[in-house]
Amino acid sequence: MERLQKVMAEAGIASRRHSEEMIRAGQVKVNGQVVVKLPVFVDPAHDVILVSGRKLKFESRVYYLLHKPKKVLCTNSEQEGRLRAIDLLKGVKERVYPVGRLDNESKGLLLMTNDGELANRLTHPRYGVSKTYLAEVTGWITGEDVEKLKKGIRLQQGRASMEQIKIRQRNSRITILEITLREGQNRQIRRMLARLGHPVRELTRIQIGPLTLRGLGPGRFRPLKPNELKMLLKLTQPKKGASNPPTKKK
Repeated sequence: MERLQKVMAEAGIASRRHSEEMIRAGQVKVNGQVVVKLPVFVDPAHDVILVSGRKLKFESRVYYLLHKPKKVLCTNSEQEGRLRAIDLLKGVKERVYPVGRLDNESKGLLLMTNDGELANRLTHPRYGVSKTYLAEVTGWITGEDVEKLKKGIRLQQGRASMEQIKIRQRNSRITILEITLREGQNRQIRRMLARLGHPVRELTRIQIGPLTLRGLGPGRFRPLKPNELKMLLKLTQPKKGASNPPTKKK
């Protein structure tokens, strides 16, 4: 027997966290009965699982890198004609979804997959998978500002910090920063820099773990290479004796 949200994630429905939300919203039936309370344990080989009225089917796992342009949404829900990341994956038949999110005004590297287990590990803070961004901000960032960002700034959800910060370029009008995070509060980079009086003008994610934007133009996508997938799986492999991380709640 397995947890229902894990089975849904492995079937490519959504990440474990989003699967939990779908269960609590009454979108899932097991053997004809709506389930809303967790935990729920199922046997995928024998139980009939319906998600939003559709029978759960298991697909081959697929992995794609997408260069998300600005104004493209990281959601699989219908958005009344607005362009979503999945709409750019022309010809992909599997039901994939974005791992983590880039806000509407941000652009850059996005991993799209139906591997819910890998998606959960890549976004869980226990594994600390690094994500690197280029941020163009208003004004001259000082060394003191950099130290404050590394030390941490208190946001609504708690203290947030940046793992690494490099000043790529600066003048009296703008500073271009290379920022690496190992955590991910909502709009963290924008909010931290705004607190210091340096609003973000442009934000681009250029790297996730070993994966980079190199050779991938805006709006373009490609499948992961076997060695890239191998590196990702190794990066998110639980240490011996460690249990799987609990699903992160909002």
